[in-house]
Amino acid sequence: MRLTDDEKAMLDGAEGPAVAAAMDLLVRYGEALDCEQLCDIRNVAGTMTQPSPAKAKLVAEGGWDKAFSVINLDSDDDLEIPDMRVPTCQLQQGFGSDSAGIAPYSKQFIDLQDDAESFYGRKGVNILATCTPYQVGNLPVRGEHVAWMESSAVVYANSVLGARTNCEGTASTGAASLTGKIPCWGNHLPENRYGNHLIDVRVPVRDFLDWGMLGYFAGDLVQEERPVVTGDIAIPELADLKHFGAAAASSGGVELYHIPGITPEAPTVEAAFGPRPVPEAVTYGPRERRRMYETLNSQGHSTEVDFILLGCPHASIEQVCRAAKALEGRRLNSSTQLWIMVPRALKAIADRSGYTEIIERAGGRLLADSCPAMSRSAPEGTKVFATDSAKQAHYLPAILGIEAWFGTLEDCIEAAVTGRWAGDLR
Repeated sequence: MRLTDDEKAMLDGAEGPAVAAAMDLLVRYGEALDCEQLCDIRNVAGTMTQPSPAKAKLVAEGGWDKAFSVINLDSDDDLEIPDMRVPTCQLQQGFGSDSAGIAPYSKQFIDLQDDAESFYGRKGVNILATCTPYQVGNLPVRGEHVAWMESSAVVYANSVLGARTNCEGTASTGAASLTGKIPCWGNHLPENRYGNHLIDVRVPVRDFLDWGMLGYFAGDLVQEERPVVTGDIAIPELADLKHFGAAAASSGGVELYHIPGITPEAPTVEAAFGPRPVPEAVTYGPRERRRMYETLNSQGHSTEVDFILLGCPHASIEQVCRAAKALEGRRLNSSTQLWIMVPRALKAIADRSGYTEIIERAGGRLLADSCPAMSRSAPEGTKVFATDSAKQAHYLPAILGIEAWFGTLEDCIEAAVTGRWAGDLR
């Protein structure tokens, strides 16, 4: 790899041993990728405070400096961790203390996380604690090189914001936060950002449900490549694009998509494909739509539902408002629980707007910072859950061994009130 004088100095220890270890990790990472150079970044979204048994052991042995050294820098040396070099945020983590008595989650982990937040906050990490940092103020600009984790956040950053990031990991984001560098490959290079599959939508895509199914189709079709989507689609809301990207990153490994006239790097179909010829389109029509719905509901058998999950990726304030309106004047079935996952910053808005009061009066809960998949925690005894998230319908049955139903927010609220699944494709 070709290093600048500044990078060589960091590698040689000019800014201390922790930064040297971070640069060593990035050089090894880049060389493994046959990458020629590093690029400058000024925004990191990673995970440092998420509790685990391994992290608890490391903290007991040597404090949070030790935990960061081993987990975030791949170093066994005793390093004192300096302040973050570039703006850095913590993505979603475990449940916080306000979930005690609601989510079956270890108090030891809650206490460990509180301690981690205090340590990393002093080091310059913003504890946003959400998989949707773009909903609460972390908004890189078009063309900006960043280092982000979390599949739904990465695809949103690349596609909707036009920032440039690969799907990074715990160690690479840790090293990036101390150096302001990341290997310049993959989505950082302009030639790797053009589309290579064309999807022609022949059935109306107008709402959240349909954007999720279309995303699930796109990811299954292209896997880790880049779809370009045209056809009978309405102008999407933020939540629609969030849902589309999360679904595409779940059924495949999509990190970048283009919707001509909507996403910033694709004013036209031709611009989306750049110097490459526009390929023959794959059709997404009524038959494909029906197949996606049936696939997402293939792990549901019993219609008796005991858990309803909304907010994956974390819900927008508009989604919380819709849920509150659907619940107003109603009461959850005695056999069901409803959790709506949100960023903590948006929970504060929901509290002040009266949405939380309506949801809680109905028997539901608005929970922040985490999700059942991340914390591996659902209401005790859960056997069947319902969700409006294609991503959670894809992952949670495998993670928690429970059945899944997928449908609209209204379908899910109805299941929460009746205790039974009655959703269908309309």
